This record gives sequence, C-alpha cells and structure tokens, in this order.
Amino acid sequence: MKKKNLLLVIAALLFAVAIVHANLFAINETLKLSMRYVFLIACAFYVFSFRSLTAAILVCMFWGIELGYDFPTLGKPLKTLSDIFLRLIKTIIAPLLFSTLVVGIASHSNLKQVGRMGLKALLYFEVVTTLALFIGLAAINISKAGVGMSVQTEKIHEEKAQILLSQKQTHDVVLDIFPENFAKAISENQVLQIVVFSILFGISLALIKDENKKRPVLKFAEGLSEVMFKFTNIIMYFAPLAVGGAMAYSVANMGLGVLQDLFQLVLTLYVALVVFVALVFVPIGYLVKLPFKKFINAISEPVSLAFATASSEAALPKAMENMEAMGIPRKVVAFVLPTGYSFNLDGTTLYLSLASVFVAQACGIDLTLSQQIYMCFVLMLTSKGVAGVRGASFLILIATVQSLGLDPQKAFVILAVDALMDMGRTSVNVIGNCLATYVIAKWENEV
Repeated sequence: MKKKNLLLVIAALLFAVAIVHANLFAINETLKLSMRYVFLIACAFYVFSFRSLTAAILVCMFWGIELGYDFPTLGKPLKTLSDIFLRLIKTIIAPLLFSTLVVGIASHSNLKQVGRMGLKALLYFEVVTTLALFIGLAAINISKAGVGMSVQTEKIHEEKAQILLSQKQTHDVVLDIFPENFAKAISENQVLQIVVFSILFGISLALIKDENKKRPVLKFAEGLSEVMFKFTNIIMYFAPLAVGGAMAYSVANMGLGVLQDLFQLVLTLYVALVVFVALVFVPIGYLVKLPFKKFINAISEPVSLAFATASSEAALPKAMENMEAMGIPRKVVAFVLPTGYSFNLDGTTLYLSLASVFVAQACGIDLTLSQQIYMCFVLMLTSKGVAGVRGASFLILIATVQSLGLDPQKAFVILAVDALMDMGRTSVNVIGNCLATYVIAKWENEV
C-alpha cells in the first residue's frame, strides 16, 4: 500500500475512534476497544513499512496511552524506559554543547559576531516571551476557567507540592548564569552555565596565535562534536520506547478522569498556545522568509519527544542536529539554541501568567489590570535561567502567587494536571527556540 493511501486509512480510523468514543451513539465497549486496537495496529504497520523515527515516536505514544489506560499496573513500571532515555540524553548535553560552541567560536575567530549574536538573541527572547505572557493573561481573562471553581487539593498533590517546595533555593538571576565549577555545572545540568564556560573557553582558544598549540585542542573539539552527534543518533533509536513508557506511566498514574474538574484550565492553556504559535511564530516566520515545510520536517522529531516526555532536554541534541542539517551554521545553532533554553521559554512563561490568574480566580479574587501587569514584570525576571531546576515552573508559580498576596496552597490543585500541561508548554518552548535559531541566523546573514 502506498504511503499516502495508508495515511488516509489511519486518519479515517482515528476519526472513527474519536466518533465512537464521543458517546454520540450507543456503542458496545468491546467494539470501542476493537476499533482502538485496529487503529494502533494500522499505525504500527505504517512504521514497519516506512521506517520513520518520527512516526515511531507518535505511534508508541498512542500505544503507551492505550497500555496505561487498559493495564495501569503494567503501565506504571514502564516509566523506567523514559528515565533511562533521559539519563542518556543528559550525558550528551554537556560534551555536545562544549564541543560545538568551542568549534563554532575558535575555528572562525570572529569574536565580534559572538557578542552581536548574544545581544540580538537576548533582545529577541525578551520581546517574544513578553508577548507570551500577555497572551496567557488574555486567554485566562477571556475563559475565566477559575471563576466559581471549588478549590479542593488532594493529599497526594499537597505532598508533591511540599517535596518541590522543600528543595526551593534562592535564585539569583545574574549570579546563576556563571559557573563556579564546570564539573558541578555538568552534574547539576545547568545548561546556561555550561554555555557560558564553553563560550569563554572558545574565545580563549581563538585568542591563541600559535597554531601548533591551538590546533590540537580545536581538532579534539571537532572530533568530540562529531562523536556526540553519532552518540545522539544511537540513543534516538531508543526514543520510541521511552515515549511509550512515559505516556503509559502518565495515563496509568493520573488516569483520564483527572481532566474532568480542571478541563477548562487545560483547554485554555492549549488554545492559548495554539493562538501564540499562530499570532507570533507564524508572522515571525513570514518576516524572516522561513521555509515552513523544511522547518516543520526539522522540528517534528524534537517536538514529538518534548511533548511525550515533557522534557526540553530530551529534544535538545536532536534539535541541534536537525537545525544544522537545515542549513544553519553550527556556530549559530550551538550558541542560540542552548541559550534559549534559559531565556526563551515561551510556553512556560505563557503558562505562568495564565496559571497565576487562574489561582486568583479560584480564590474569588478579581485582579486589577495594574496587578496583572505587575505580575508580568515579576515573571519576566523570575522565569529566566531556571530551566535546569526540577519543578521550576511550580516554584515560580508559588512565588508569583505569594507576591500577589494570595494563599500559595491554592495553587497545589494545578499539580493534578501539571504533567499534561507540561507537555504542551515544553513543545512550544522547543518550537520557539528552533525558530529563534533561524531568526538569529537570518539576522546575521548566515542563511
């Protein structure tokens, strides 16, 4: 069967499954289950026939949802697959960033361009994340998802919140940019600190005039870079299983019923994210003459990984490789993409503004426009440079709610659907950083 015909069959099956599960008709449960499995088998046949990694990731995501829903006791232990994949990804990030940045800076010796790219990137990041904040505000004020809601936090979510709050540390936005120990930055997965060290190392290497001393270090960095990209390709073969395990665990752990009480909040977030992509990313793409088809093909795998694992780290190595394959120079990719992971979290900042007002609405407090604008200024500062902190979004949300004089415990209820919302905001973070890489490359006349 041709690829196009098989895709049409799969789309028709998906539509049929959606119709019968909408309970518009009296359908036997056995028939519903059978239709789901026919759809999943057709998806698996597509992957087997055309050997597409992106398709394999999406199909395993569907299988994971089904497994977690039908066999929750079997689905929960599969989180181990996701954890193994994320651990392997973390081993790649530091050497990959170090080698690509050093080669990008030292091999060209254009130090002025590094400073120029840094200023342009920070300006772009600030403008786009500010737009994300205000779109989040507009979305929650229109939907009023928290108005009239009875805030009842379950014990399990209170315990999870207390665990996250117990690890809260003081966060100095400026100081935390600079590493005190490179090994410590690697062990704590502080992406921005790794980037800063690598940039300084690359500049130092570029300043060495003696080629006999400079060349061996540069050759080592070039070799390390190539090895880490090959390492990434090997690990990516494990990605579908990791995605399936992550989805099976999430569905088995949360269940699908958790959406009933907070459905409007989740829907508001996803609609706001789609609107943000349509009103901000698409116009920016047209302005810089982005080759949309080529760009979508390049980001499909990283975004699929980010959505299924709710981890930007999982997508970083593949995003770097695909952006470079798209024609963007390595020196731009290696500088802009990792830096964006700390300064250009579009999906996260949109979520934070939306969730903060949601908590106020749930508490029965109507925030004034001036209070909401003040909250945006707070979030502009507090949401920077914390990408490597576990539970960072929740900690920032708690701090913001407290600054507005609200009871932070009212935010605990959001943890019930936080994993589901994290998938959406992480995906938009990855899309935003890939787009930023192309924008800065275009700004520098590198593409």
